Amino acid sequence: MTKISEKQVAEKLLQVQAVKLSPAQPFTWASGWKSPIYCDNRKILSYPYVRDYIKSELCNVVFETFPDAAVIAGVATAGIPHGALVADQLKLPFIYVRSKPKEHGMGNQIEGVLQAGQQVVVVEDLISTGKSSLEAVQAIRAAGGEVVGMVSIFNYGFDVAVKAFEAAGVPFHSLSNYNAMIALAEEKGIVSADEIATLQAWRAAPDQWGK
Repeated sequence: MTKISEKQVAEKLLQVQAVKLSPAQPFTWASGWKSPIYCDNRKILSYPYVRDYIKSELCNVVFETFPDAAVIAGVATAGIPHGALVADQLKLPFIYVRSKPKEHGMGNQIEGVLQAGQQVVVVEDLISTGKSSLEAVQAIRAAGGEVVGMVSIFNYGFDVAVKAFEAAGVPFHSLSNYNAMIALAEEKGIVSADEIATLQAWRAAPDQWGK
């Protein structure tokens, strides 16, 4: 993505409050980390024009970067609607991947039809550490699919995620990222210079921040 596109996407996320910045009153993630930023891309779904814009941008990345994609996969749960929108626009088959196999019925972890050897692009709403995203990749590979890459709406840009994706051999592309978001927030006067320093400190060591 170009810097201009990253900034435009960041602006849309702020517009619909999919991203909230609160250095003074940090959020607590499911992992227990304290964070001055919270990203909930589910909110995009409630705003048709922004939803359409994000869908188009995701489709552009898939079309240009992974032209041989045969299947689109969404990661449960927040990646499912965005992945389904992309698959519909590109007229490709869609599957989705649960965090773990169902405990009843067929016991599926992957829902939909995936044939062995098919090239799959995974759609995520958000990449943080990369753990859950790559678990979905592993499930697709175990089912015989060939994961050619991943696209996401937003990416925190943590080094641990970059290294994990490299180790797994999965190229990934995000529409926007933490640095673009913070630069835009500073430009718009949403955060002060002191808060920028706080946001940068968190980005450098998120697991230690706030302790």
